[in-house]
Amino acid sequence: MRRPRKIKHRILKGVIYVRASFRNTIVTVTDIRGQAVYWSSAGACGFKNTKRRSPFAAQIAAENAIGTLMDQGLLKQAEVKISGPGPGRDPALRAIIRSGVLLTYIRDVTPMPHNGCRPPKRRRV
Repeated sequence: MRRPRKIKHRILKGVIYVRASFRNTIVTVTDIRGQAVYWSSAGACGFKNTKRRSPFAAQIAAENAIGTLMDQGLLKQAEVKISGPGPGRDPALRAIIRSGVLLTYIRDVTPMPHNGCRPPKRRRV
């Protein structure tokens, strides 16, 4: 097990961003101004190749990020913003809820196209 990173400043309220792509899940904890305090990902937790995209890897990444800050008594209250269509969305959120952090709100901030880009012209053979 690795040593926890040094934390420069105390935050009692923060924002937890969960970025769930099809290949990896990244959990970032910031203060309310948006400055990153701690982050973790499925790849950084030791999962490689296709195991990185598994829901279990996302759960471990979220537990790692939140658990480190909770052990040091840095995070009491948080907002959660979830982005991306990956399989790690729900397990990461469940791990955050179980950690004991008081959540003010949970929001899905996945970018949705309002009509998208123009499609490529049709192929003629």
